[in-house]
Amino acid sequence: MNDWLAEAIEDLDVEDLTIAVLGSHSALEVARGAQAQGFRSLVVAQQGRHRTYAEHFKAEDGVGCVDEVIVLERFRQILDPDVQAQLKQWSSVFVPHRSFEVYLDSDYAAIEQRFRVPMFGNRRLLRIEEREQHPNQYDLLEAAGIRHPRLFASPADIDRPVMVKVLEAARGFERAFFIARDRADYERIAEQRIAAGVFTEASLKAATIEEYVLGPLVNFNFYYSPLRERLELLGTDTRRQTNAAGLAGVPAPLQAEILEAIPVKYEEAGHVAVTVLESMLEMIFEAGERFVAAAAEHYAPGVIGPFALQSIVTPGPPHKDFVVVDVSPRVPGSPGIAATPYSAYLHGRPVPVGERIAMELRQAVDEGMLDLILT
Repeated sequence: MNDWLAEAIEDLDVEDLTIAVLGSHSALEVARGAQAQGFRSLVVAQQGRHRTYAEHFKAEDGVGCVDEVIVLERFRQILDPDVQAQLKQWSSVFVPHRSFEVYLDSDYAAIEQRFRVPMFGNRRLLRIEEREQHPNQYDLLEAAGIRHPRLFASPADIDRPVMVKVLEAARGFERAFFIARDRADYERIAEQRIAAGVFTEASLKAATIEEYVLGPLVNFNFYYSPLRERLELLGTDTRRQTNAAGLAGVPAPLQAEILEAIPVKYEEAGHVAVTVLESMLEMIFEAGERFVAAAAEHYAPGVIGPFALQSIVTPGPPHKDFVVVDVSPRVPGSPGIAATPYSAYLHGRPVPVGERIAMELRQAVDEGMLDLILT
């Protein structure tokens, strides 16, 4: 443990802790979970996006879930020493999510070294989301023996339909996915998108080209408790993605015509709760267990709290299986996973991910084991 972290944990007022989160992605979920377990909630918001937390869901008169709000001109100012000092004054434990990484420009060195507020979860594990870096999530999936799509090192190697994941020019954190049938198709689409300014030649060179796997997307949203040494399946969900979802409702004869005029966007629009066949649960848990073991070996102290294996379910024979197409090593983006029955099967009632985090924090406070869940 770093000296600063040991000192920061020692300075926490365990009788009056605050659960803090950046104002985006799943902040309300984290805040509601804090409230459910008797903790104070604090949201660090950005000017122009702060009313959701400072007004619409402010905790007052018996409603709302956000107790305190810090409003910044830019999210990245959360790294400023004076902002970190405010968080420490509130005796804060910070919960990261995808937007926290994105709005800090995916600056994982800053997250790991400059952001000196105790963080729930393993901050070192966050960087595996970036496919352009190595090691990354593919390396960890391979270490865990978990199937992921075949990767292509070059467009010249394409011998089947592929999904190309390339960062947008306008928003460096959003990926401009496109599907290509072969090398010629890849080059044609790439040329069109570069000319339209969707992405650049430089970002295309750094893109990931992976086998296109056909099947429904199901996110397996797990929770690993270091305190109980137990893996839990909190819930399962699927995505709805802007005009990609809209395209599904267009008659097949018109789809090609529309695709020529309107590039498909896979931006997140929302999530829908789904369930899986009970016969698949064994293999789902086995994959989760292998991921936890691999993370402990390669990214000590390993998984702490929530993570998700975003997967495509594939048909048999001999039986249905799944391919993991993305890993979320932090709070998943779907508060609706509590609408699936899996957490209730274990806990006797639906437990949303925000509350499950707060439950772990409460147990760590009661048993004097904060050092096992904070980094």
